[in-house]
Amino acid sequence: MNANVGGIDRLLRIVAGLALLAAVALLEGHARWLGLIGLVPLLTGVFGYCPLYVPFGFRTCPLEKKPS
Repeated sequence: MNANVGGIDRLLRIVAGLALLAAVALLEGHARWLGLIGLVPLLTGVFGYCPLYVPFGFRTCPLEKKPS
């Protein structure tokens, strides 16, 4: 599993994920559980890999240079 999420993209995903997870603590009723969706951007940001990028060929991190 090669990283396909770059630095700024990772940071934005982590911040968005944490903000959505905060909704679990701040909201009341059934709407609070929608904050669990924040796990998806949080985990993709932490691991640097987004499975949805693969079929579309997206890559926001720089390619690693192979030694020749």
